[in-house]
Amino acid sequence: MTWPTRNAQRQQFRARLLAHSAQTRPLPGVQVPRALDTLVLQLIASVRREDYYRLVQVRPISPRRADPHDALFSPEQAVALYVANGNLDEAAWLVFLMTHFAKPADSGWLRLQDVYGMLGNGLWDWPSVSGNPAAFDAWLTANWTSIRGKFGNHRKYESLRPGSARYTGHVVSEYVRLIGVRGHQAFLQAVLAHAPNDRFDAMYNSLNIPSFGRLAKFDYLMLLARYGIVAMQPLSAYLHGATGPRRGARLLFNGAANANTPPAQLQQMLDDLDGDLQVGMAVLEDALCNWQKSQLSFIHFKG
Repeated sequence: MTWPTRNAQRQQFRARLLAHSAQTRPLPGVQVPRALDTLVLQLIASVRREDYYRLVQVRPISPRRADPHDALFSPEQAVALYVANGNLDEAAWLVFLMTHFAKPADSGWLRLQDVYGMLGNGLWDWPSVSGNPAAFDAWLTANWTSIRGKFGNHRKYESLRPGSARYTGHVVSEYVRLIGVRGHQAFLQAVLAHAPNDRFDAMYNSLNIPSFGRLAKFDYLMLLARYGIVAMQPLSAYLHGATGPRRGARLLFNGAANANTPPAQLQQMLDDLDGDLQVGMAVLEDALCNWQKSQLSFIHFKG
């Protein structure tokens, strides 16, 4: 059985979905019991992911977790350590790198580790990269064929190859330009001026970075929120420009991925559903995206 300690939550989600379908709006996508059970498990998987980031921040963290030359290196824990130590620039820089490289199930954070740790010969930390992005680009151009691992599924079209359309060196230089010499604190100050309910959307619209489309923006902002770097949460699933989450919503509410229900209407349906589930848009977006890939058989997507 998958996650036996979550059995009560599993039954709760199942009951709430059935109640919503009976009392608020039919959910044709989960009329088949196996589809319902699979969606419930994807909801639990998404909730567990959120719980993981909370646990990372309350447990003791060894400084070795922040050293890319150490076998214990973990960017997830390194970010929590930097946040706890008040080093916002390094925490947010690692969040950007986590978003850009993502984490494939097979090679994990190896690609990020090789780049961040200069292939064992130094450290491309925020002061080094922001102070001289041309030096980072020159290093990547000279060493890109030696970098191990691969990009995660959310970033599978990125490339280390100089001159390519989605070249990492160009993305990094544009990120440095966006943040500016004053650093992340100054960049985020304008966002913090907004009310908490408006911050996610305000920042989403300000992230003008090459190759950072809807998915990368959402992932980056969710990491900033999970670590408490910015107090914010998404109030929508950002279905305009989405592929997987929009397909999942249409499958759930219309019973067909190719239904023509517009994103705004789907969002209202998601709002109503979350009124019963009480999991938040980040969990719904993630669960529906994964569920639509395999509706009748649960697959735990990790990368």
